[in-house]
Amino acid sequence: MAAVSRTGRAPENLALVPVIHIIGWFVTALGALMIVPAMVDGAYSSPDWKVFSVSAGVTVFAGVSLLLTTSGARLHLSIRQGFILTTGVWLCATVAGSLPLMFSGLGMNFTDAFFETMSGLTTTGSTVLAGLDTAPPGILLWRGLLQWIGGIGFIVVGLAMLPFLQIGGMQLFRLESSERSDKAVPQAGRFAAMLLLVYLGMTIVCMGSLHLAGMTWLEAAVHAMTTLSTGGYSTSDNSVGYFRSPAIEWIISLFMLLGSLPFLLYVRMAQRRGRFFLLRDEQVRSYLRFVVAVALGLTGWLWFTDNLNVGDALRLSVFNTISVITTTGFAANDYTLWGNFAQVLFFLLTFVGGCTGSTAGGIKAFRFDILGLALKVYIQRLIFPHGTFAATYNGRTVASDVVAGVLLFMGLYLITTAVLSILLAMTGLDLVTCVSGAATALGNVGPGLGPIIGPAGNFSSLPDSAKWLLSGAMLLGRLEFFTVLALLSPRFWRH
Repeated sequence: MAAVSRTGRAPENLALVPVIHIIGWFVTALGALMIVPAMVDGAYSSPDWKVFSVSAGVTVFAGVSLLLTTSGARLHLSIRQGFILTTGVWLCATVAGSLPLMFSGLGMNFTDAFFETMSGLTTTGSTVLAGLDTAPPGILLWRGLLQWIGGIGFIVVGLAMLPFLQIGGMQLFRLESSERSDKAVPQAGRFAAMLLLVYLGMTIVCMGSLHLAGMTWLEAAVHAMTTLSTGGYSTSDNSVGYFRSPAIEWIISLFMLLGSLPFLLYVRMAQRRGRFFLLRDEQVRSYLRFVVAVALGLTGWLWFTDNLNVGDALRLSVFNTISVITTTGFAANDYTLWGNFAQVLFFLLTFVGGCTGSTAGGIKAFRFDILGLALKVYIQRLIFPHGTFAATYNGRTVASDVVAGVLLFMGLYLITTAVLSILLAMTGLDLVTCVSGAATALGNVGPGLGPIIGPAGNFSSLPDSAKWLLSGAMLLGRLEFFTVLALLSPRFWRH
């Protein structure tokens, strides 16, 4: 049992014991997971099975060492330790997940491997790799697993594990996700189990559908994981466009959209609390209306300007619209060739994102809804100064601190995008690459605009300094700023 001072507080040298212990569990689990791509490489007679075996050994050794050095301690997790834990897990997991990429024959240095892994775990989808069509199968599967874990797996593992360590599992969920709704299940462990079952079940259904549509089992598994996680890693340099299959594009469009909806509502539906419970949520309804409106508008644009038939125009519009809005980043074709209107539209969609409580990034539909309600109430008060008006959302009155939090987040989001664009410009990049790169990293989207990082390019030619800046931006966007920024405050570290 950890020593406790007479004041009831643990000594400062023991303050990080629970954080280190939990990180040890995560690192150990990640190392054990590396056995899966090792077995796949072995089945395909790829020599890279040794890479994953060595990486698994090093990672498990590091994780077990952390567990042993903190064993026997009584674990209590404070709010401040929760902030450190959330950021620490992502950083340590990124370093550990980089090992197979560095040890492989892909010729990746630590910067590239860290960037690729951070992009995977944050479900961004930006890549520095080329030649994916001939890459070892284990590497392709590992990239898919990273995004699947990053989408919701870490939340599930944390919720399931922390209660057994006598730590409030929902605390980590609140720190990592923007979901602020009431818990669907009283116990965090039971909630985690149901969430995992829903996530795993949807992934399996997506994988089976893609296989029936013409993908191999490996291709179907990777794309299913990166679709539900709204990550966007593919098994080909040409992304989904490689398959030239309308059926595959429609299937992926559907599951990208499902991945961008609140998973908490899926859990409630699984509890049979209402067959159409999902569509009763105001956020979901407004989000789906927006997606349909944008897709139909873009369909009309392609029909008139590119002379495409209605079917092809609708399919390409729906796929690319959902891919960008959900921050997945799959590409069926190079939409930057559709003209300036499409480029500007897709750039703006980069900021939108999916629903809060989903695997998608971006600002989130919930915040736009609250902003619209606040604007409506403000205008009503201008017209009727003595009237009493209140914004309601999902049948509840929106508190003023919620509106203030939304405005603060959106302001911080835009300011960070501007600052990051300036920093990227200092590395020698052009305007389009800087601005779209900043937006796509913070929104966890994947491809940007322009010939360098657009849908037809990748991030390999960027200088190392730019890759580190973008890696940090991905983490900021995934953890929604405040979890990471709190650690930069000097007051946070004062006792």
